[in-house]
Amino acid sequence: MLPNWLTSSHFMMLGLQIVFAIAHSGGAALRPWAEKYTGPRLYRVLFAFISLPLAVVLIVYFFNHRYDGLQLWQVQGLPGVQTFVWVLSAISFLFLYPATFNLLEIAAIQKPQVHLYETGIIRITRHPQMIGQIIWCIAHTLWLGTTFTIVTSFGLILHHIFGVWHGDRRLTLRYGDAFEALKQRTSIIPFVAVIDGRQSLKWQEFIRPAYLGVTIFVLLLWKIHPFLLMSTSKIQF
Repeated sequence: MLPNWLTSSHFMMLGLQIVFAIAHSGGAALRPWAEKYTGPRLYRVLFAFISLPLAVVLIVYFFNHRYDGLQLWQVQGLPGVQTFVWVLSAISFLFLYPATFNLLEIAAIQKPQVHLYETGIIRITRHPQMIGQIIWCIAHTLWLGTTFTIVTSFGLILHHIFGVWHGDRRLTLRYGDAFEALKQRTSIIPFVAVIDGRQSLKWQEFIRPAYLGVTIFVLLLWKIHPFLLMSTSKIQF
C-alpha cells in the first residue's frame, strides 16, 4: 500500500511531463522530415501549437499542487532565503531563454533555421536550457520543500539531460565534423571550457536587446507572481 502522502498528483505530474517530452523532443526529431512537406514556418507554428498548451498545463498543474505530498523541510521563514531563491530564479531564466537565438525565427516571422551557435551564453555552456532548468529546480525545491516538487524537478531535469543527448545527436547528423569541432571548443558544465582555455568570454556579446527583454520579463514575473498563483488556483484539474 502506498503511503498517504504519495498523492495521485505525483504520478499525474510525471505523466504530464512524459507527454510533453514525447511531443517536444519527438517534434524536434521529426523536424527535418516534416519541414519537407510543411515548410519551416508552418512546422514551427504547428510545433508551438502542440508544445505551448502542454507547457501551460504543466505550469498550472505545478502551481496548484506544489504543496502536495510530504513537507520535507520548511525554510520560507528564514532570513535571506526568499531573496536567494529569487536570484537563482532570475539567473535560471537568463540560461533558459538565451539571447543567442533569433527571436524572429522562434516566432516564425523569419524563416526558422538550425544554427551552430558559439557566442554569448554558449561560451559558458553549450546547453544553457538544461543548466537553467537545473538552477530553477534547485531554487523551487529549496523554497517549497515538498515531495511533489522533488518529483517535478526530477522529471524536468531528466528530460533536459535527455535533451542534451538528443540535441547533440541531431546537430551531429546535420553538421557532422563542424559540430564535432564546436563540441571540442565548448562544454556542457558551465565555465569548464573557459577555465581550461578552450573558450574565452566576450562580454560585449551579452549587450543585446534580448537579454534586456529577459531581465524585464523576470522583473515583471516577480511583480505578477502572486496574481498568477491566485489565477491558476481557480483552474482545477
